[in-house]
Amino acid sequence: MDNLMHLSVSPHIHSGRSTATIMRDVIIALLPTAIAGTVIFGLRSLLVIAVTVASAVLFEALFNIITKKQQTIGDFSAAVTGLLLALNLPAGIPIWQCVVGSAFAILLVKCIFGGIGCNLVNPAITARVFMLVAFGSMTVQSFPKIVDTASSATPLAQMAENGNAPALKDLLLGTTGGAIGETCAIALLVGFAYLLIRRVITWHIPVAFVGSVFVLSFLMEGFDVMRALALVLSGGLLIGAIFMATDYVTSPPTAAGKIIFGVGAGLLTFLIRYFGVYPEGVSFAILFMNILNPYIEKLTAHNVFGGKRA
Repeated sequence: MDNLMHLSVSPHIHSGRSTATIMRDVIIALLPTAIAGTVIFGLRSLLVIAVTVASAVLFEALFNIITKKQQTIGDFSAAVTGLLLALNLPAGIPIWQCVVGSAFAILLVKCIFGGIGCNLVNPAITARVFMLVAFGSMTVQSFPKIVDTASSATPLAQMAENGNAPALKDLLLGTTGGAIGETCAIALLVGFAYLLIRRVITWHIPVAFVGSVFVLSFLMEGFDVMRALALVLSGGLLIGAIFMATDYVTSPPTAAGKIIFGVGAGLLTFLIRYFGVYPEGVSFAILFMNILNPYIEKLTAHNVFGGKRA
């Protein structure tokens, strides 16, 4: 009987998934968006993606070599960071800025804090904010190659300037100006469905995030459903809500915490879009909620079996 008793720390039940498996699923989910971005904006998009991903992996490998740490590039987390950052950049961005952004994300946000699982904020979204502040990179518009570039202002800029919302068809297909991975809503939703089916993420943060932006925009736009939908499908809302706000390390683990996180990010996005100096607020909203995440986790933590809430 004694041989049947084993004492160990949690977790006692393992799903069989590793970090590498999860990261591969995220890469697969992002492939439709990367392909759509390349088709819409041309081969320069592919160059931006390749350079950003390769430099992210290289910087992590070099950091591990210099600090004599175990090599971690095999878990694909650096590749995911590079891919997410690239998809949040315009195709016309100078290539050297892609390398600087990758260095910032990997070295200053991820590795210096101890690597995956130890970063306080999402590396890709933090690097995007850094590049926006340092270079104004997000103001360099990517124009679709498959439509007339004269009518390809970014949707949020178009609505801010003349009040006209792009057609929902253009927003769904991605034939509008913007970053490589933020314009094609259909591709992003396909990736969302894949992550849900694979149980890599849950619905709570994306639905709470996007839903809160929709409701607030609906009220602000005079109960105009079509304009509210256009605002939801514009900018980096979908890619941010699906792929970056759901980061395991920087978002709450509980369902209640995820909903609070998503609603908070949606509220901040709405406020920045309507009352801030930037037309887009998704990056800043996610970054701010990352900072608040430890407090949300503490507020919504489950009681330990047999224990009391602190």
